[in-house]
Amino acid sequence: MTGATIDKPARRRLGVGAAIILVLVLAAVSVVIGIVRSAGATGSAGERIALATGAPQLPAVYVHVYGAVVHPGLYRLDEGARVVDVIAAAGGLTPEADRTAVNLARRLTDGEQLRLPAVGEAPGSGTVGASGAPPGIASDGRVNLNTADVAALDTLPRIGPALAQRIVQWREDNGAFTSVDDLLSVPGIGDKMLDGLRDLVTV
Repeated sequence: MTGATIDKPARRRLGVGAAIILVLVLAAVSVVIGIVRSAGATGSAGERIALATGAPQLPAVYVHVYGAVVHPGLYRLDEGARVVDVIAAAGGLTPEADRTAVNLARRLTDGEQLRLPAVGEAPGSGTVGASGAPPGIASDGRVNLNTADVAALDTLPRIGPALAQRIVQWREDNGAFTSVDDLLSVPGIGDKMLDGLRDLVTV
């Protein structure tokens, strides 16, 4: 009977000790898991930042290309672009284009007007205005709101055939544009669009 009385406290102390050790082990494991998770999160954040960091965008150049290209018009390219780049942007050369008439490797300049001639046609030939530019296009490559037809206006960014027709109709109904700001009177053109067109058009 006495031996049994002594064993119970011993067992109780043993149980308490084992419970304490188990708690300590679990706490240590939790700390280790927390450290590992924290290190992993820091690595992920670092990767996201690295991916988000990119090279600065190059300044843009605007080039008006027409003639023997699939989609004549005004194109915006990165600075340093070459003739071959604007031809590609315009859908490539037409079958009748004279592929030897221009230097494809030449760098483009902002505001340049580039004409691609057909075979047997001189580079400077074609229907042009008094300034040497196509009708509706000023000598500096900008679209003249008072002389441009629907096709010339359609080369402007965000101006489709319908909106180009509205510009021509406004001109017929109200007379010549006296300022680029008059475009705000044309249905469908707001301040944001005007800001994008301001440097590309003239009166």
